[in-house]
Amino acid sequence: MCLGVPGKVVNLLEYNTATVDVNGNQVDISVRLTPEVKVGDYVLIHAGFAMEIIDETVAEETMYWLKELQPDEL
Repeated sequence: MCLGVPGKVVNLLEYNTATVDVNGNQVDISVRLTPEVKVGDYVLIHAGFAMEIIDETVAEETMYWLKELQPDEL
């Protein structure tokens, strides 16, 4: 089973890459599989790739549930 994490595209870069914000952390990922992505879009990220563009509501709900699954002590 694979887990995708939602992120918001904050900058489009060269070579089919983009900077995304994932829960306050900015990382660069490949958008080669989602070439139509725009700044402000939410994407589902797996293994450094944007797998699909998702709705903002879905992204927020997914992050909510991922936070709920975290143990209280890290």
